[in-house]
Amino acid sequence: MDNSLAEITVIPDALRPLAMVLGTPYLNLPRDLYIPPDALEVFLDTFEGPLDLLLYLIKRQNLEILDIPIAEITRQYMDYVELMKEIRLELAAEYLVMAAMLAEIKSRMLLPRPPIDEEETDPRADLVRRLQEYERFKLAAVELDQIPRVGRDIHLIAVAEPERKVVKLHPEVELRELLLAFKDVLKRAELYTHHQVKMEPLSVRERMTNVMATLRTDQFADFVTLFSEHEGRRGVVVTFLAVLELIKERLIELVQNEAYGPIYVKAAA
Repeated sequence: MDNSLAEITVIPDALRPLAMVLGTPYLNLPRDLYIPPDALEVFLDTFEGPLDLLLYLIKRQNLEILDIPIAEITRQYMDYVELMKEIRLELAAEYLVMAAMLAEIKSRMLLPRPPIDEEETDPRADLVRRLQEYERFKLAAVELDQIPRVGRDIHLIAVAEPERKVVKLHPEVELRELLLAFKDVLKRAELYTHHQVKMEPLSVRERMTNVMATLRTDQFADFVTLFSEHEGRRGVVVTFLAVLELIKERLIELVQNEAYGPIYVKAAA
């Protein structure tokens, strides 16, 4: 184990650089360095006008607006005006009118009061009215500022919706589904069977003409409406054969919106 003491280099305060500029240490301030007296200004309180300053002085001491101690408020107000003159001269000009008004009110309150029979008004009444009105507008401005604002609290986002082309593909009508639909028609036709024997001349070609007469090219019709259950089994069979022939010759079109759903038919264009 090495018991030798480590060497520690201590830099005196006089040799420590004041600043490093582009890697170059500066031990002393430049002789031609000039710092303007107004290079740095710190404003602890900002006022929007004489009434705002006056209201601030009243609220800070929990004074009653209707009973303002003019002498003390005037003294504090003039202290602020003198401070503004030292910091920024152009700000003090707009406060001098209020200072003159306070001085006038103070002097009027020091004068002897008029006789009892004459109308006596408080010299502070007009100032109190202006302060109350300003306080109401200031509170209303604060409440309005707390309302969410677009661009400050709420940011609108516009997203372009992608263009979508929805193409509904109709399932193809298979012969099995056509036979199932025809089976349902046969079941309903059996309800109208009777035992009366009568010769009925039935022609597939004629039934094809009748079917085409009931169909349109611009409107679909339910498949089951092509059949008349009152004709019995033979009439239904002849109509079904006529439909098959029309399909074979591509004179009609069959459409089904969903699997095992109703079948619709229309004349081909």
